[in-house]
Amino acid sequence: MIEILHEDNHCLVVNKPAGCPTQPDSSGDPCLEALVRADLKRRYKKPGNVYLGLIHRLDRPTSGALLLAKTSKAAARLSSQSRDGRITKTYWAIVEGHVQPETGIWLDEILPGESGHSMKVVKSGTPGARSAETRYRILDEKDGLTLLELTLVTGRKHQIRLQCSSRGHPVLGDLRYGSKRRLDASDGGARIALHAREIRFNHPTREEAISVTAPAPADWPGVFALQ
Repeated sequence: MIEILHEDNHCLVVNKPAGCPTQPDSSGDPCLEALVRADLKRRYKKPGNVYLGLIHRLDRPTSGALLLAKTSKAAARLSSQSRDGRITKTYWAIVEGHVQPETGIWLDEILPGESGHSMKVVKSGTPGARSAETRYRILDEKDGLTLLELTLVTGRKHQIRLQCSSRGHPVLGDLRYGSKRRLDASDGGARIALHAREIRFNHPTREEAISVTAPAPADWPGVFALQ
């Protein structure tokens, strides 16, 4: 069942469950893109192919708000907003340890690691490195864990996961980046305590600011009282 957070004739925001890949991958598991396309085809009784444009991606173990376009015009305009940094993405993360200071900006230079599956922080000026910038603030602390709200300024692969880990605060459940505790998604697969909480963008065909919030999923760790 696809949880739709916002829908009109041009765009769609869904609440991606953790454990579901955004696009097809080597696992062969059903991906969200295909599930949404099939849902649109069924609901609108479309006989032919259904257009669906993916504006951004969420890592497989991450949940939350994912923006898609229902027309090619919307896809082009939303993709332009994404490239220009005009789409704002805010996340919740439960990380290990006590984060200091309570608010701040993380700036790093990052590169793919040797395996190509993970990212790493490198020295400024390293050839090929790209800047990664994230604003954060603490929402709560409990039992040696910190609940963070993080807003992306740039959108690099594994950006939040890497920046938290490199500061000694891996995202809970993120075994790839140093967490010692596994978390299970509702489908039995692995998840991490990272949730795309809110996405803000301008509607692709009319002058309207859209803000969509994704409620905390049922399989989110029950450390903090969240809705």
